[in-house]
Amino acid sequence: MVAMRPTDEEINKKIFLCLQKAIVYKAPAQNTGKIIHAGAVGNWDNGQAPFANGQGHSFAKTLEHVVGDDRTIKFLAYNNVPPGIPNVKTKSNSKGVIILSTTADSAAWVVHTIPGFPTAKTPYAWPASETARGHLLICLTISKSQINAIAASLLLAQPVIHYNDIPETETAGMPYFKKLAEGQTPIIPPFTSRRTIRTQNAGAP
Repeated sequence: MVAMRPTDEEINKKIFLCLQKAIVYKAPAQNTGKIIHAGAVGNWDNGQAPFANGQGHSFAKTLEHVVGDDRTIKFLAYNNVPPGIPNVKTKSNSKGVIILSTTADSAAWVVHTIPGFPTAKTPYAWPASETARGHLLICLTISKSQINAIAASLLLAQPVIHYNDIPETETAGMPYFKKLAEGQTPIIPPFTSRRTIRTQNAGAP
């Protein structure tokens, strides 16, 4: 059995194309990856397009609003090797993007291992030097209500936030996100905090 790839109809309908949950693994020296979607019963599908392409794979679709300019899409990006900012000193190795729509209850959380990627509001550009390395990318489609729990988890990792244009009106009542956006440091030990984060489809794994 082969994991189902997103159809053109699904791509056009979804603001963020993760199909609830998707994991991509790129092996060292490979320019394409293997992808598995929620509900695929453990079967990996070969990626059809190289990561260097700005289209043709689900993560390029998900990140199109990060690298493009859509007034209805806002996001917070973090990376311990932030693009265009050399010699950043941090204890964190976290990398990812929280993306949301200002016109719908639709959001996505992308977690990855790629330094300096993606660059906000700049055309999609896969760092060629990273093709030689192995990488993992995880994408979750979520409801906005899950963002505060995600922020609470990220606070413990103390990520380096290099871009954030999410307005406060979208995160009202989310104290952990406010702390994350302001770069505050948690005062509780990690072992005292436990969070549950669910994808947008409650029936998905």
